Amino acid sequence: MHVIWQWIHPVRVLTVLYVFLAILAFTIHFLLLSTERYNWLANHPAKKAEMGVPTQPVPGLAIRNIA
Repeated sequence: MHVIWQWIHPVRVLTVLYVFLAILAFTIHFLLLSTERYNWLANHPAKKAEMGVPTQPVPGLAIRNIA
């Protein structure tokens, strides 16, 4: 195994791996943002109501500031 790492520079391999993983992550996120269902940046109150997410605050569930 050490002979392989004498041929291939480990820093270059890790750099290429990190760049590939970053491109893959950006691609997946932009694909999800392009869909209506998984776009978490757009505000779709009608879609939230269909998914069972309350659009109005529920009485009695206010967050209290404990200080």
